[in-house]
Amino acid sequence: MSAPTPEPAEHTAPAAPPVMPTEPEPSDSARASLEALRSEIAKAVVGQDPAVTGLVVALLCRGHVLLEGVPGVAKTLLVRALAASLELGTKRVQFTPDLMPSDVTGSLVYDARTAEFSFQPGPVFTNLLIADEINRTPPKTQSSLLEAMEERQVTVDGTPRPLPEPFLVAATQNPVEYEGTYPLPEAQLDRFLLKLTVPLPSRQDEIDVLTRHADGFNPRDLKAAGIRPVAGPADLEAARQAVAKTTVSPEIAGYVVDICRATRDSPSLALGISPRGTTALLSTARAWAWLTGRDYVIPDDVKALALPTLRHRIQLRPEAEMEGVTPDSVIASVLAHVPVPR
Repeated sequence: MSAPTPEPAEHTAPAAPPVMPTEPEPSDSARASLEALRSEIAKAVVGQDPAVTGLVVALLCRGHVLLEGVPGVAKTLLVRALAASLELGTKRVQFTPDLMPSDVTGSLVYDARTAEFSFQPGPVFTNLLIADEINRTPPKTQSSLLEAMEERQVTVDGTPRPLPEPFLVAATQNPVEYEGTYPLPEAQLDRFLLKLTVPLPSRQDEIDVLTRHADGFNPRDLKAAGIRPVAGPADLEAARQAVAKTTVSPEIAGYVVDICRATRDSPSLALGISPRGTTALLSTARAWAWLTGRDYVIPDDVKALALPTLRHRIQLRPEAEMEGVTPDSVIASVLAHVPVPR
């Protein structure tokens, strides 16, 4: 059978124009940049993915983070690695019993040349403030961060001074060493969007840590570890705008409210979740939904962020604490009993 005779040239259909590659959506690019934070931080910190995710969620929600763990589990290294992975300004304050509020916020300094007082900004004037061992400083100094964390400004001598944007406080504390410490009051704990627990590593993770150190890893030199900035203010702003568009159905909003209201009726608690905690849980659930690639919130998003968002906002009754009840167990019980929307 012979091949078909080709059509004359003048009747040939014109060639289709070349398909131009489409530019990625700003939100998709921002999501990719924030996902890259995990791989960068993993160059320095092994096996702490939940804490890394919590830090990213806090950045998206304009919130602050309290990291709690025993000494030596890389709490400070984790935050330093986050700072090295971001194109943001960062400063670190080692909280000690003799630290004064002005050492954090700044103070007025007399200039003999001009015979006037000028304001010298403290380390709080940065994008990412690492508050190391925050529970080692007295309440007077702890309270110097309250206005900064809530109002994002510092008032000295009656003059409010705005802090840079974005602004995040990442504080660390030790849960087992109580001598010489000052537990954070409820009002300040409530200023933290998330309380992340940094557990001891698994056996394999600890072997990986030892292997890295044997190969020459130096936790004080993150540049040598290859950590580089992979996200910046533009990525954060694009991501935050996308998170703000994430859909929340009336059923999901009711589910969040029911969870928080259930804590107020728990017989194990002297203090349940306040409306501020309710809005915090909704914010973190929306951020997690967006990070996982959805533009709407499902009940699993709420469950995933309930523990880190709520555990520090409740107060146990003394008798419950003596019986071994923990904030995490109370929240887990609430999640198990509150009906999940279909």
